[in-house]
Amino acid sequence: MTARRGIPRRDFCKTAVAIGGGAALAACTDRGESIDVEQGRLNLSTLPERQHAWNEFLARDEVGNVVQPRHHVLLLLQLQSQNDSTTGAASTRPTDTEREQVEQAFRGLERAYERGNGGLVFTVGYSPRYFDRYDASLPESVELPEPEALAPFESPKLDRPDAIVQLASDHAQVVLAAEEGLRGRRDTLNGLKLDASLTDVFEVGSRRTGFVGEGLPADNDGEDVVGVPDDDVPDDAPMYMGFKSGFEHNQATEDRVTIGDGAFAGGTTQHASLIRLRLQQWYEQDSRYHREATMFCPVHAEEGLVEGTGENLGTSTEITEQGCPADAEEHAREHGVVGHSQKAARAREDGSPIILRRDFDSTDGGRASLHFVSLQRSIDDFVDTRQQMNGTELTESGAVGQRVNNGILQYMTVERRGNYLLPPRSLRSLPRPDPA
Repeated sequence: MTARRGIPRRDFCKTAVAIGGGAALAACTDRGESIDVEQGRLNLSTLPERQHAWNEFLARDEVGNVVQPRHHVLLLLQLQSQNDSTTGAASTRPTDTEREQVEQAFRGLERAYERGNGGLVFTVGYSPRYFDRYDASLPESVELPEPEALAPFESPKLDRPDAIVQLASDHAQVVLAAEEGLRGRRDTLNGLKLDASLTDVFEVGSRRTGFVGEGLPADNDGEDVVGVPDDDVPDDAPMYMGFKSGFEHNQATEDRVTIGDGAFAGGTTQHASLIRLRLQQWYEQDSRYHREATMFCPVHAEEGLVEGTGENLGTSTEITEQGCPADAEEHAREHGVVGHSQKAARAREDGSPIILRRDFDSTDGGRASLHFVSLQRSIDDFVDTRQQMNGTELTESGAVGQRVNNGILQYMTVERRGNYLLPPRSLRSLPRPDPA
């Protein structure tokens, strides 16, 4: 990989993350200024038991919204020689020696980098397929079904790796180096010697990458990326669809998504979807009014509540304050359109969201995409939210089409789905379904 001096640095490093590998890391490091990343904690026992406890370590914007790291890598992992070569079914079980090797690899990341935007945050999860290799079942407190299609108009491929790792940092060099360390291609990270890697235990079956943050989507539109028109994404937009996401009051808390009891108390479940975006009509044919109505609610468009990318909204989309969820069917009949956030908010519990989103945009394969990553106490919470987003009852009433004017459904296609259990940190390395 050769560094092209005419490319803006942040665009170049985004490309480096997408390509991956030692050459990409070297090129990104040579291209950018040196970064000074604090090393992690010597006493790892002081880290939270919840893997997904990122928020206390992440930055916040001026009004208090959590700011997600800018660069992300998802590694979908298969256990080495652990599956039947004929059926593909899980056969043998991990050994304690393999557990120790995997744990040492993850501890190497924690020692090398401080936890946060400027360093590294990561999680590791396990699929239903992984746990199928055991005779015992997961405890009743854990609900982890196989992934499936969740709408009559989708037919995604279903991801069934053994494990998934999400790496995230504001620095492209950090996620690249962390990945290289896990894959056994580096002996040191951030000045510290690594004691172990995932080599000989896992192999990478699939690698997915992406970005989120002001300016990054606009840097990655145009003729080199299928699905998004050139120069139409707002320069300050953090996501491809042009609006801010991750409002504090539109996200479940980490407490809400945490499993409360049983052997995996302190863990959570994760859903990861790969969604292809088709935004030519969104930007080139649809009006600003229509974009606001379909992303938020017709009331937002009628009253001009959203300025720019939505920074003026503060910590809430004001969906519930405007009464949009309860009026979804009425709005669909009167305006011929219903909003995405309006529908999703109907899945709240006692007025609060039930899923925590940590998704990001992507140009993997040269196509504009969204990696929709959500955390929830049970996969049922995600399914309930998705069913509300489908708006099937609105379709049946004829108020809107199955996908047209039904939120943002017409602009995206779900291509892959996967479900995972993120165990508490003490059980994150090749857990048994009955760890007690």
